Amino acid sequence: MASFTRLAALAALLASSASIVGAVAASGSGTTTRYWDCCKPSCAWTQPGLTSTVKTCDINDKPLANGVTAQSGCQNGGTSFMCSDQSPWAINDKLAYGFAAVTASNPTCCQCYKLTFTSDGPIKGKTMIVQATNTGNDVSGTQFDLAMPGGGFGQFDGCSKEWKATPDIWGAQYGGSNTNQCSKFPAALQKGCGFRWDWMKGQSNPNVNYETVACPAEIVAKSGCSVTGYSTPQLQPVTIKPTTTTAPKTTTTPKANAPTTTTTPKKASDSYSAGGVNASVVDEGILIFFLKLQ
Repeated sequence: MASFTRLAALAALLASSASIVGAVAASGSGTTTRYWDCCKPSCAWTQPGLTSTVKTCDINDKPLANGVTAQSGCQNGGTSFMCSDQSPWAINDKLAYGFAAVTASNPTCCQCYKLTFTSDGPIKGKTMIVQATNTGNDVSGTQFDLAMPGGGFGQFDGCSKEWKATPDIWGAQYGGSNTNQCSKFPAALQKGCGFRWDWMKGQSNPNVNYETVACPAEIVAKSGCSVTGYSTPQLQPVTIKPTTTTAPKTTTTPKANAPTTTTTPKKASDSYSAGGVNASVVDEGILIFFLKLQ
């Protein structure tokens, strides 16, 4: 009976270690939406695995020294807002950098993704590298909600408080304006707003093929977000195993509170998993556990 119990315990440990690994697929096809709610991003809160969180700014768009602990500007009395420099920008006509909200069910704060646009139109074949700086419970595992001034507030609005935003200029709650109103935006947001009309040629919510990639130093310099075990500012790729995802949705969710389900990569000898478990560490733990059972 004792021998059987030991074997059963070892089997259970092996099963649990296998289930820990896995989050968003390392590559696949997906969709994009857009948002800019001015709220404190989810990845700006202290979380296991983050060596530094996403930078936030005060109501005057100045970096906050206490950005990690400050409440979101989308809450009553909150003082922490999204910084204007976390807008998208073009490297050239074929390549751009930016930031996005990803699914909150299996978040990958600070992971970077290479998006290759596949929808027919002027954007087809262009590439955008985005860093996950925010999460949403209604964002699917294959959806990238691109952070873009004028992209629509979504469910929550900190822009009216920070920038005195009005619907006649900022447009609809979801999707923003159907016409280019960027010249009427605050000066700090005009270039990021214009990205949709210039680099993206006004194309709305194009589909993409995506894959995880190393974060360019330029992106990390703007967000300030890095992960345990990665070199900074040049992050290293993460190995993420596929999981089943649900159909994409088009709305964003509150970015005010730290996500309770966030898991980020932890340091390993050569590679990392999105579940934060290194295979060599699991194997060593299993061996020690088994020896103790003998």
